[in-house]
Amino acid sequence: MAYRLITQVVVTGSRVLGRAFAEAYKQAAASSQYQRAQAKNGGNATNSKIGLGSGMTLDEACKILNVKQPAKGEPANMEEVMDRFKRLFDANNPEKGGSFYLQSKILRARERIEAEMRPLQEKAEAEASAKEGWNPKIYKDK
Repeated sequence: MAYRLITQVVVTGSRVLGRAFAEAYKQAAASSQYQRAQAKNGGNATNSKIGLGSGMTLDEACKILNVKQPAKGEPANMEEVMDRFKRLFDANNPEKGGSFYLQSKILRARERIEAEMRPLQEKAEAEASAKEGWNPKIYKDK
């Protein structure tokens, strides 16, 4: 009788482990395929340039900080983003009973929005300086 019970435990355990490994392999393969597709389409180029490996989308970052998503090609209101960031970051301080996880998500959301807006801000600054013209600063020696 004991051998029968031991055999059933071993068989059931091997089924459970086999299914778990098969599911883990499927998820890893799907994740790998998704990453290859993103790299091929250039969707992950922004993240790799700035070192953000979180894969957070701009939409998700705007939802976390509760700011309106900017239209394509338009800069976001960075004052509002920073105001919301500071308020949420301080509210989730672990020393005050907040969550470190939420605090880090808030930080990553701000970084994602800044990374998305950086090229637009640089372009606007370049256009403004081109419109103003070249204005060298002249210093006089005394």
